[in-house]
Amino acid sequence: MLCYNITGMRTQDTNAFQSHDHAACSSDALAEAERLCTQKGARLTPVRRRTLEILLEGHRALGAYEVLERLSAEGYGHQPPVAYRALDFLVDQGLVHRIRRLNAFAACVHPGEAHAPVFLICRSCDAVAEAPGQLIRAAAEEAAHALGFEIERLNVEALGLCPTCKGAP
Repeated sequence: MLCYNITGMRTQDTNAFQSHDHAACSSDALAEAERLCTQKGARLTPVRRRTLEILLEGHRALGAYEVLERLSAEGYGHQPPVAYRALDFLVDQGLVHRIRRLNAFAACVHPGEAHAPVFLICRSCDAVAEAPGQLIRAAAEEAAHALGFEIERLNVEALGLCPTCKGAP
């Protein structure tokens, strides 16, 4: 994974499965989210911002109810629509991805960029890495085109073991 600063410049090569300056990674992603929302005229309300912060705390996907528990404990409300509305907004803005296999959400590591991620999901610890998937997307679009089909959404998720869980050094 690559972390980007608010100007879109790569700050460091990182991924969810490697040690990196996660505080800088999260800070850069939050600053980019604020910039993108301002640019689009979208409002990053306190509950939306806090939801994104919660998802940025670790490179793992969280379910809506996990997010809701955190929001509720911090006084943001305790009804499911609180979390679902914030998560829907963040997905719509391209700041968060829905990980269907886990029925959960993960912060996007490339906010504001057109990209076709492949999600690498550790079946043991639920860590999620976002890998480039442009070649997979191109192959799927080529196959779809040959059949007269137009892809509107493509979600590629790979399940396996991260280096830590498989015992790699």
